[in-house]
Amino acid sequence: MVRKINWDSQFGRRLKLRDLHVFSTVVLAGSMAKAAEQLGVAQPTVSETIADLEDSYGVRLLDRSPRGVEPTIYGAALHRRCVAAFDELKQSGRDIEYLADPKVGDLRIGCQESLLAAILPPIIKRFSKDHPQVTLHVDDVPSPAEQLAELRNRKYDFVLARIVQPLDEEEDVRVETLFHDHVVIAADARNHLARRRKIDLADLVDEPWIFTRADSWAYSRLAEAFEHRGLKMPKASLLTLSVPLRSHLVADSRHITVFANSVLRLNAARYGLKALSVDLPQRPWPAVVVTPRSRTLNPLAERFIECAREVTKPFAVRK
Repeated sequence: MVRKINWDSQFGRRLKLRDLHVFSTVVLAGSMAKAAEQLGVAQPTVSETIADLEDSYGVRLLDRSPRGVEPTIYGAALHRRCVAAFDELKQSGRDIEYLADPKVGDLRIGCQESLLAAILPPIIKRFSKDHPQVTLHVDDVPSPAEQLAELRNRKYDFVLARIVQPLDEEEDVRVETLFHDHVVIAADARNHLARRRKIDLADLVDEPWIFTRADSWAYSRLAEAFEHRGLKMPKASLLTLSVPLRSHLVADSRHITVFANSVLRLNAARYGLKALSVDLPQRPWPAVVVTPRSRTLNPLAERFIECAREVTKPFAVRK
């Protein structure tokens, strides 16, 4: 039976951050010897530290075997808290850095490619105008599962994403909807189709199409539209998620493609593109910012998200 721990008188004075760091290193390395090598200490020192922690908590934190070590249920619980604690300490350093100089720091952002090519550039421009010395680390994170995993692992301060399934059941994250997007069919502004006031979907079956991948939201919505009309999905000349590639290939050609409305609005003038007058059945397609509930956002993250709200405000109302 796990004994009750009196934090103030018995435990808090004995626990050291160094010991928790050693423990976390062992868990991640899966071996006492590897952890000792990474930490630059002797293996007995690592073993002694783990033994002291187990004595303090009164439970076995690690299971040992010839293949290495792995955390027990108690060890896994402690490791989760260690990750959170060390992350908060890192955040405190960033908070102090911000207070010392509000225009300096780092932000780590996970984002989907369609948002990278659409709303992220104008958000970055607005943010960087006021914070030119802040370094932004932006990664393309396409999978919702990967987005949440990396956010929980504290790799990112927040994630910008398009979601298909609601995240209401994910109790450890906050989800703020920036706007609801919808799909449009686009062509070069000089394409003969762009001059028509009304286009039936059947008129586009034999046009040269560029599609997104079959597992994408835009492709699914387009497939639904053709199925709703009793039409076969056209044959594509190219399938790609790349917004720049689709934009370049549609520009000054007969090709047509499907975009998120926000993507087209921010790229239409640059590439000379225009939305075609085609009625498509629509479903809400939320663009969201996801933040962890267990972490206090640093001021730079809060300011970046405020910029995101400002930039995406025109997309909140469908036009």
